[in-house]
Amino acid sequence: MNSPVPPGRPYRADEPGRADPRPRRRDRHGRGMRGPVAPPQVPLAVTRTDAFDDLVRDSVGRLERRWPQLSGVEFAVQEVPRAGSDEDDQADAVPLGRVAEAEDGRPDRIVVYRRPVEIRTRSRDERALLVHEVVVEQVAELLGLSPESVDPRYGQD
Repeated sequence: MNSPVPPGRPYRADEPGRADPRPRRRDRHGRGMRGPVAPPQVPLAVTRTDAFDDLVRDSVGRLERRWPQLSGVEFAVQEVPRAGSDEDDQADAVPLGRVAEAEDGRPDRIVVYRRPVEIRTRSRDERALLVHEVVVEQVAELLGLSPESVDPRYGQD
């Protein structure tokens, strides 16, 4: 017969008076741990940062097919522009991107700022259009061309 657990003491699994010597499962109902809410390939598992990176990558891919010299340009995404940066000509305007010319052995770099772009858009489609416009504008500035010559569809969408 099983001996009762004395009152005031915690019940331990390794006590000799326990009826079931098997270790307890993950939860008290024996169902175990729940799996992920969604598998990794489903959009629920993609963070906003990853989705934004994908938009920039898609835009750069479209432009690299037309402009092969962009393969040497480094593209980056930052959350927000640094405070007090000298690239701000207007105190009220928040830049959506910037170009950093090559120096000290570093390649040319184009940076797109994620939060300012997200704040100005309501949907993923609007965000994709704005990201592409920002990338086209920065590439045009880097190459010394007009945005329309970099991408003929610029401003039409």
